[in-house]
This record gives sequence, structure tokens and C-alpha cells, in this order.
Amino acid sequence: MRPVVDQSEVLRISAGRHPVVEPLLAAQGRDGFVANDTELDPAREQILILTGPNMSGKSTYLRQVALIVLMAQMGSFVPAESARIGCVDRLFTRVGASDRLARGESTFLVEMRETAEILGQASRRSLVILDEIGRGTSTFDGLSIAWAVAEYLHDTPGLRARTLFATHYHELTELARSKPRVRNAHFEAREWGDEVIFLRRLAPGGATRSYGIQVARLAGLPETVIERAREVLGRLEGTEADAGGATPEADGAPQLGLFSRPDSEPRDALAPAESAALEALRALDPERLTPIDALTALHRIVARLRAEGAG
Repeated sequence: MRPVVDQSEVLRISAGRHPVVEPLLAAQGRDGFVANDTELDPAREQILILTGPNMSGKSTYLRQVALIVLMAQMGSFVPAESARIGCVDRLFTRVGASDRLARGESTFLVEMRETAEILGQASRRSLVILDEIGRGTSTFDGLSIAWAVAEYLHDTPGLRARTLFATHYHELTELARSKPRVRNAHFEAREWGDEVIFLRRLAPGGATRSYGIQVARLAGLPETVIERAREVLGRLEGTEADAGGATPEADGAPQLGLFSRPDSEPRDALAPAESAALEALRALDPERLTPIDALTALHRIVARLRAEGAG
């Protein structure tokens, strides 16, 4: 259909489709392409945090929106039932994984350079497409960087770039609680026995699961690896609620709690670092902590315990 391109800041696409993926699927005789809507506006719905499992459609959706915007502004018809494109000055993308080893630049460094260029050049008129930020480093580092990038795009005066942000860090969905122009959406999936069915349908709210093991099974990993991964996942999920649970590395071997001591030592004989850690925990207010604040506080406490040889 013929899109409307105007001077507004609205980006509204109804039943948008990917101009390349859909015809390819049809040529292969595969299931029909699932169309999805898009609604972005710097005044109300500036940033859309997208969660959901791999292969669910996140990356296709990001590229589809970018291509529809590009086609509309070059004067083309677009694959959608309707589209209103508030004129975009630049389209920034941070997608995929690449390195520049000859220049001494790792995949993560390249990702950070690209992100830095986006944050330094984007304007309120820009469209920003982020397909994962912070995956090439530790969980704490990566989550912290992704969180800070989203806050920067939201909070920087005069910026407010329309942004689609796909991530596997489910913690980022908490941003919608404190940032008025952040919205959550996810691509739906359903389990059928040991299988996962991707519905390719965008729905409001954050995803509750990543289905990574099911995707690994679809990719052909040996069944023994899949079964072991399920065992490890169960133990890891258990230790989130119980610090005395089993570790993945030790089959059934108990793991000492964060502040437990060997049985030969008195239970009331806490080391200074342990006492300080307990006081730090008592001072925390879980009702007021954001997920990133909680992770940072826990990281600080554990680092101090390890540095002083406690526990």
C-alpha cells in the first residue's frame, strides 16, 4: 500500500510484513508470514523492549520495520495494511556479530563501537534498531551496559530517538516501571511436549522464558547434551531461591550457603567480612531496588567476601 510520510514524529505500521522474507517463504511453500503492528512515538511510546526466544521473530521484525521506513521515504509502496511514517533523518542499526581481528577488535569491541556511534549521532528524528547489546561479556557487565544504553536513549534531553531494542536480558523489562516512554512486547511461543512452537506474533508485555534448550535441540545438539543442560538449568533455577542448592559442576554435591561456615567452626563466629555483608544485606530495601541495583549490590558483597577470604 501507499504509506503516509509526514513531518510528525509518529511511526505507525499496521500489519507490517518483511518485503524479502515473506516472498521467500512463499516460494519455498512454507507457512504464511505473520504480520505485526508497530507503534512508536517519542512523546508516549519511544522505546519498545522486545523479548522472546531465539527464532521467534525478533530479528525479522526489527529489519522489517527498518525496511518499511526506508522504502516509504524513498517513495515506494510498502508491505503493510497501512503505514504512517514520521520522517526519519537517519536509521541506525546495531545488529548481528562481527569482529575486526586484523585491527585487534573483538566482536564485543565492535559492538560497543557501533553502539557508541549511535548514541553520539542519533537525534529525536532518528530510528534506532538494537538487536542485542552486551552479550559478548559477563552477565553483570552486559546487563549493566544494556540498561544504561536504554536509559540514555530515554533520558537524554533532546534525544528521545524512536527505538526498537531486542534483548535476552529479561531484566530490562523492568525499565517500563520507572521510565514512562518504555513499553514491553514479546514474541509468543508455546510448548507442546518437548517441542516449542513459535507463533511469530507480537504481544504486549515481557517474555517469561527463553526456550534456549528447546532451540538447541532443534539445532541438533546430541540428546545427552540436551538432557544434561536441563539438569543444570534445574539446579541453577533452584539455587536462585536456595543458596544451599547443588552446583552444576558437582553432581549432587551440596554447595555452602553464602554465609555458611564449615561444621567444625562455631556457627556464631562470623568473620568481619561476613558481618559487614550481613549488615549490607539488612540495609537493602528490596521494594525500592531495581533489578540492576540488586545485581550491583550482590556483586559488591560477593566480591568483598571473596577478596577477604570469607565464607
